[in-house]
Order: sequence, then structure tokens, then C-alpha cells
Amino acid sequence: MTDDERAIRELVQTWMEASRAGDTAKVLSLMTDDVVFTVPGQEPFGKAEFAAASQAQQDMRIEGTAEIVELQVLGDWAFLRNRIDISITPPGAPQPIQRAGYTLTLVRKDASGRWLLARDANLVAPKA
Repeated sequence: MTDDERAIRELVQTWMEASRAGDTAKVLSLMTDDVVFTVPGQEPFGKAEFAAASQAQQDMRIEGTAEIVELQVLGDWAFLRNRIDISITPPGAPQPIQRAGYTLTLVRKDASGRWLLARDANLVAPKA
């Protein structure tokens, strides 16, 4: 495994840990300023919209896993496919909302050598 592959795997792990902790600032620091998220049923959105949605979810408990099933580094860009399994529990909810599926994520190395999330197509759907 190369140093770049290790750094990208660490990025995914840090993202998941920060999401579980509700650390929106940390999650935002892991993405480029021009990041684009694509999810079913919505227009693509960027960092500001992600931040606003995250703030609205501050009181929710989020737990989950991300398993990288493919990772390819291509110079200063890389792509990865993740298998995501997530559980979101809103305050006072009797049961968590469970979702699972795949993402296709592009990461880009910045001028300082850090890998950051640049594009994300999230196909996570409700679990049966």
C-alpha cells in the first residue's frame, strides 16, 4: 500500500469518526472548497449547503461504517468506491433510520499534500 493510499484511507476513517462525534468543523476541513455532492432526488450541492444540513442534524446520533472496496490513485486525483452502512437516530426517535449502499468519491491532493474530498456521488438508500 502506498503512502497516498494510506492517507486516503485515513481521510475516510477521520470523516466517519468526525461524523459520529458530530464534529461538523472537522468534516468540513476534509473537503475542498469547490466540493460537489450528488445524491438521488436533489440537485448537486456544495460545501455551504453541506454545512447547513450538518448544523440542522447536530442533535442526531450517527453511527456507521465505510468499507473501501476499490481505491485507485491517479496522480493528484484518486477515486474510491465505498460501501456505507449508517444508522441515524433523531432526538426522541424510537428507532434509528438505517441506510446502506455505495458512494463513488473523488479526492484531490492539495498544494500541501493533503488528500481532500472533491466530488461524491452517494447512492446510499434505506435498508430493507
